[in-house]
Amino acid sequence: MLPVAIRAFSATTALGRGVEAQANALAARRGGLRRNDFGPCIAGDVPLPCWIGRVDGIEDAPLPQAFARWECRNNRLAWLALQADGLLEAVAAMASRHGSERVAVVVGTSTSSIGATEDAYAGLQPDDGNDRSRFPDDLDRPIVHTPHSLGDFVQHATGLRGPCITVATACSSSAKVFAQAARLINAGVVDAALVGGVDTLCGSVLFGFNALQLVSPDPCQPFDAARVGLSLGEAGGFAVLERIDDEREAPLRLSGYGESSDAHHMSAPHPQGAGAESAMRDALARAGIDAADVGYLNLHGTATPANDSIEAAAVARMFPAGLHASSTKGWTGHTLGAAGIVESVFALLALQRGVLPGILNSATPDPACGPQIRFDNVHRDGLRYAMNNSFGFGGNNCSLVFGAVCENPAVAA
Repeated sequence: MLPVAIRAFSATTALGRGVEAQANALAARRGGLRRNDFGPCIAGDVPLPCWIGRVDGIEDAPLPQAFARWECRNNRLAWLALQADGLLEAVAAMASRHGSERVAVVVGTSTSSIGATEDAYAGLQPDDGNDRSRFPDDLDRPIVHTPHSLGDFVQHATGLRGPCITVATACSSSAKVFAQAARLINAGVVDAALVGGVDTLCGSVLFGFNALQLVSPDPCQPFDAARVGLSLGEAGGFAVLERIDDEREAPLRLSGYGESSDAHHMSAPHPQGAGAESAMRDALARAGIDAADVGYLNLHGTATPANDSIEAAAVARMFPAGLHASSTKGWTGHTLGAAGIVESVFALLALQRGVLPGILNSATPDPACGPQIRFDNVHRDGLRYAMNNSFGFGGNNCSLVFGAVCENPAVAA
């Protein structure tokens, strides 16, 4: 594929707002997980006993009145994330340069605004004497109760008029947006794209994963021998992509992507990691590089017993022992449909600043996992390529390769 320039990027997570908050927390090994303080409760005032990655300030940040039609927790987080790291300015620059109709919006989410829909059903009102009920007036806004709530809001909030797409493929959603945008740009449909993803905590997320017996009662421990499950989180993030006209003006770029759908099981990964391996191999092939060229790999690494061992085995089959691979979900929790954008930001930070995070909360490596899995942080300048894995329910997988122009190739890893 032709590489695509990354002009701006940002993430807002339980670690804070913007790239500085993310980079500082990763470097200091300061996690954002807390004991669950998010309703609804399982009985009385007792929340589900687990740890979560909650973003502070969402409840205190209603949308501007002009966007009241899209008011909900998920779109509030999207609005907070859009205001960080000069994203709106970068979007405006793309619209000025190419025309707003030539800039796409491609965003990913797994549950969109379903939290608002939960509230709407919980507050059903009698419908003027007939036998039916209706949503409360403040939640009687149809767009909020659709999967496209996020995409529609972001397009209106930014004023962009190109193709607007919401990708909902569970936990691979906001990784696949990069692939979708790259295809649109490479095909000449658009010249640039705003990509990203947002997912917020809600009852369906907490109790749904708990019903699958995947939620850990303690902070998650990716790739630890004693891991028992994941910690859920919420996050929002975005990146601005543009076609490359001059290689020298694109220090960071999307170099390759790989997608697969092994459809092995509704919620369990393929036991041999067939889909995961296929996505990684495709991403490397599109980037035109070998596995040994990758300096950092951000793993899906949810801390469930099955996911981590299967992903680690696939990585061990493909990559040399010297690879630095890690999961950052001990910092943020598993942010579901936002995991792809958040962990792509972490991969981009590795390229830009040389911060290669290890794994938080984990102490005893699982002997079934290969030497590529690293628990400790390292600093390594001059990386040329970093990868991100995002694997979703139904065997829907996506791997991304990001590249950097190195000023001194002689010291590049």
